[in-house]
Amino acid sequence: MLTVALPKGRIADETLEIFEKIFGTAFVFEDRKLILEVGEFRFLLVRNQDVPAYVLHQSADIGVVGLDVLEEKDEDLVRLLDLGIGKCKVCVGMKNEDELDYSSPDIKIATKMVNITQNYFSKKAMAVDIIKLYGSIELAPLVGLADAIVDIVETGNTLRANNLIVVEDMHEVSARLICNSISYRFHQPTLIKWVEQLEEA
Repeated sequence: MLTVALPKGRIADETLEIFEKIFGTAFVFEDRKLILEVGEFRFLLVRNQDVPAYVLHQSADIGVVGLDVLEEKDEDLVRLLDLGIGKCKVCVGMKNEDELDYSSPDIKIATKMVNITQNYFSKKAMAVDIIKLYGSIELAPLVGLADAIVDIVETGNTLRANNLIVVEDMHEVSARLICNSISYRFHQPTLIKWVEQLEEA
């Protein structure tokens, strides 16, 4: 049996739909259960940020997770496929009237993606003071905690509702199929076949 870690929410639903097309079997979590076993599969519902940990420590053989989480965690995992779902962008956001000043010696940026932010601005040779937050990132510029934010943007509605705008797109994000390196060696023929089927689906 292969164990698959899925992030709770829309990406999990879309991933299960893809698996249903391939295997012709219904995969449905019921009654708030977190484990679903169907045939040769066991699916786990976990937080998006926790998917790499489940796969890395072999509690799951494979997982589905956003590229932003992969880049932030930077774990030793095999990236099998871009599933093309859960598309969004990592962006720099500021108040409507503000601009990103690359010459400023002291820019404060609020984000939950510390490593992504640090790497991005280091490549631009910009020294930034990063403030790690765990939620309500958009609030930071409004109350003077930070000059800008780095966050995931899908529609931009939350930014607009808080008088913020995207001043720079950092990179695009989508859901990736990942695998534990040991599981990949052990199940390689099966996984290669699945990847081919997922690409077609």
